[in-house]
Amino acid sequence: MSADPSRSLDAFASGKLASLEAAALRRRLVETARGPQASAERGGRGLVSFSCNDYLGLSHDPRVVAAASEALARYGAGAGASRLVTGNAPPLVALEERLARHKGKEAALVFGSGYLANLGISPALVGADDLILIDDLGHSCLFAGARMSGARTLRFAHNDLDQLRSLLAEHRGAARRALILTERVFSMDGDRAPLPEILTLAAEYDAWTLVDDAHGLGVVEAGERAPLEMGTLSKTLGSYGGYLCASRAVIDLLTSRARSFVYTTGLPPASAAAALAALAIVEAEPERAARPLALARRFTARLGLPDAESPIVPVLVGEAEAALALSAALEARGFLVVAIRPPTVAPGTARLRVAFSAAHDETQVDALADALLELRPGEPAGGSR
Repeated sequence: MSADPSRSLDAFASGKLASLEAAALRRRLVETARGPQASAERGGRGLVSFSCNDYLGLSHDPRVVAAASEALARYGAGAGASRLVTGNAPPLVALEERLARHKGKEAALVFGSGYLANLGISPALVGADDLILIDDLGHSCLFAGARMSGARTLRFAHNDLDQLRSLLAEHRGAARRALILTERVFSMDGDRAPLPEILTLAAEYDAWTLVDDAHGLGVVEAGERAPLEMGTLSKTLGSYGGYLCASRAVIDLLTSRARSFVYTTGLPPASAAAALAALAIVEAEPERAARPLALARRFTARLGLPDAESPIVPVLVGEAEAALALSAALEARGFLVVAIRPPTVAPGTARLRVAFSAAHDETQVDALADALLELRPGEPAGGSR
């Protein structure tokens, strides 16, 4: 009698889970109810959340909620199919026009998520005999898209312009096309790419630059634009989805060739309508957009750290067990600050990732800083690499 394959599958999964547990790297979902004003509830306890990317608090803004509700009532809960088949609802058309205008580009294309956007962009633009150069701390989806493209992919040390130039000098000549991948704001360290210098190098070597602006849109995005401006609708804009802003020719090409766009159901119209309303608020209320960075700098000043470069401040701990313990201690004091562990960050650099929002007030920020000072007396509170 043949063996039951499910037994070997379960044995494999159980063994992997045990290894993860032993290394303090197993991840678990925790039921959490998010509310307005950076509030959260876990296990019946109210918490102040510093773990959310809702940088302007717009996911609960009545104007954003109303826009989503109206679209839900009018267009239904889902897109129905791929947008190329039947899913190109009017809110998506309006959102792409507004995103392109916001980024100073000719056109935009909305994807089902930021991850899906980066899975589709690189393979649609480069392939075999081409070159991708990617910042070592780029998001997982940038690396996933690069692998799917089939192009030769080389890492350069984080924000290291000298190494980027060296790699371009050595490898660009043998490649038909070259693509540089970086982020405007790096999601785990909160620092920024030296974008003007990268664009200068790209022009010198005829390379295209894609900037992942998931954590910069609306809060830290002033300055030069890259030819390819990618981002998400799920952070500053408080909704869900991803996008690319570029020239009309590039967007038209991706509409036909980005597999993660062509072969997946379109974004629900309500999500597009919510993002559209949120983007209008971002543009109309610059004082709101400035607040997360100001609060992050208040926090770093209180802890004696260099000025924050974005609403993200890493509190470096080291080992995963210690990061989990510090997170639990803060939760006991009423703060939700989740531990970030390998493989999201490098071994030995587990941390708390503190994310600031316009929904926070100064008292909450000061209380978190004071709690960290009490829990880690005499230790550096954190900082970017």
